[in-house]
Amino acid sequence: MKKVLIANRGEIAVRIIRACKDYGLTSVAVYADADADALFVAQADEAYALNGTSARETYLDIDKLIAVARRSGADAVHPGYGFLSERAEFAKAVVDAGLIWIGPDSQVIEALGDKLKAREIAQRVGAPLVAGSDGAISSAAEALEFARTFGLPIAIKAAHGGGGRGMKIARRLDEVEELFESATREALAAFGRGECYVEQFLDRPRHIEAQVLADCLGNVLVVGTRDCSLQRRNQKLVEEAPAPFLSDEQRQTIHQASRDICAAAGYTGAGTVEFLLSADGVISFLEVNTRLQVEHPVTEETTGLDLVIEQFRIAEGLSVSVTQMPEPRGHAIEFRINMEDPGRGFLPSSGDIITFAPPSGPAVRLDSGVTTGSAIPPMFDSLAAKLIVWGATRDQAIARARRALSEFAIEGVPSVLPFHRAVLEHDDFCGSDFRVHTRWIETDFAETLEAAARPAPAEGAGLMRGYVEIDGKRVDFGIPQTFLRLIGQLPGQTLQPKNTDVANEAGSVLAPVPGMLVQWNLEDGATVSEGDVLAIMDVMKMETPVIAPCSGIVSILAASGSSQRAGAVLARIKSPHGTVRTDTAAMPKPETQA
Repeated sequence: MKKVLIANRGEIAVRIIRACKDYGLTSVAVYADADADALFVAQADEAYALNGTSARETYLDIDKLIAVARRSGADAVHPGYGFLSERAEFAKAVVDAGLIWIGPDSQVIEALGDKLKAREIAQRVGAPLVAGSDGAISSAAEALEFARTFGLPIAIKAAHGGGGRGMKIARRLDEVEELFESATREALAAFGRGECYVEQFLDRPRHIEAQVLADCLGNVLVVGTRDCSLQRRNQKLVEEAPAPFLSDEQRQTIHQASRDICAAAGYTGAGTVEFLLSADGVISFLEVNTRLQVEHPVTEETTGLDLVIEQFRIAEGLSVSVTQMPEPRGHAIEFRINMEDPGRGFLPSSGDIITFAPPSGPAVRLDSGVTTGSAIPPMFDSLAAKLIVWGATRDQAIARARRALSEFAIEGVPSVLPFHRAVLEHDDFCGSDFRVHTRWIETDFAETLEAAARPAPAEGAGLMRGYVEIDGKRVDFGIPQTFLRLIGQLPGQTLQPKNTDVANEAGSVLAPVPGMLVQWNLEDGATVSEGDVLAIMDVMKMETPVIAPCSGIVSILAASGSSQRAGAVLARIKSPHGTVRTDTAAMPKPETQA
């Protein structure tokens, strides 16, 4: 293995590029138009355009990625996380093209990526499991019947994929039907398959996971545990290693089940086995992530392993570099630096970063895909960087994290920094009685965080594409819009939505997030009441409702299936006697978001 194509973007692409340099490999980056000026593109040894704007046109296009691998002479592909990292068809396409796939075999990805098959494997090896449906369910009626039999709450989950997408928690019988339909839509959008199953949901659980390394020589090792309980919308914000406040018996159960599941599946590479742990000590297998995790740095900091280099070694047919689970050294905490506004229910934001001033000092690590001047495009995940802090003890790690977060400054785009600072002052997280659970933000976190100012659209994102003829041959080109503005070729051109209505005009219905307008729940001209859910938007493959800011008659201005920026005018609401005034966008409450 000499040259690795990185089928990803952002901070994980930077992380893999650095591992390539350390291991003596050449790195090849691929990029969408909006990422032409991104940090990972500049740091890679080579970079190739994917000629598109959306994820579907770029990082999810298997044919384009394979074509770039061949064109660049890459002999291996690293998928990172997200995008195609857990798609068996991509792993198979890479191998069929004669390239090395840095990950488990496609058959293993398919088996463990199917939650139902993964449950079967877990049952076979005796891993702890709560009750679940016998296979996929085809209707909300089946979910209702399960809830009546086993009780509430229940989890409706996509049978394929992960990351919290396509998972809904029903706590009342009257919401099961709506949540089943929403889970099915999210599953189709995120994974291309809408099958869902249902299982008992452990209320207020912790999220515990085990990091596994398995090689082609039969070695299957658990190299650490992590706690990832601090989440919003089923996606993690803060992670730590080793998982604190576990009994020896609980830790041993998690280790044994993780080894047994991966061994039974024939797993190779780096993978993560996830569990839920209820307040009364019940452990239940959740899923296997057949890829590198976002939170892998906390395991690296407490074990001394480089998990990306371990992936390289395993892909080359070498053994894992350790023969037994290393004893954890100290404690590490990771804070995901998402470009989201915690004062507006963690709504993702896009725009230009005016200031990016990260902390430094003892035991501080930053994995970042951005710097000052970077653009945050609206069509991709909001994760921009990760702050990892180590301490000899958990208390020392928390103290150092407070210092590091106090130094961290980001301006131009809202970030979750205010939330992280608030968490480190909360007894539920920092006290000796750990009370954080997966819905802690929605239920127990009572802090009121100030909403940030909405950022201006990113002025420098994207390319202006065209072509020229050279010696009679057509050659396509792309010029960064930042360059064109500097030379005055784009006077006054901005990346505004096509809708030209003023955002604060009376009765305006604004897009609460940047993303796709999935559907309208009503017809043009319908009469609505304040607080009604008018439409559904999809951001990061998760659904967010569009709420009526006032009562009246709706005039729809944006089409279903269209991409919208945060703050774009989607509709106007007028009363029969004139326009109803409103000065702010109706924002979905955090507890109502998917």
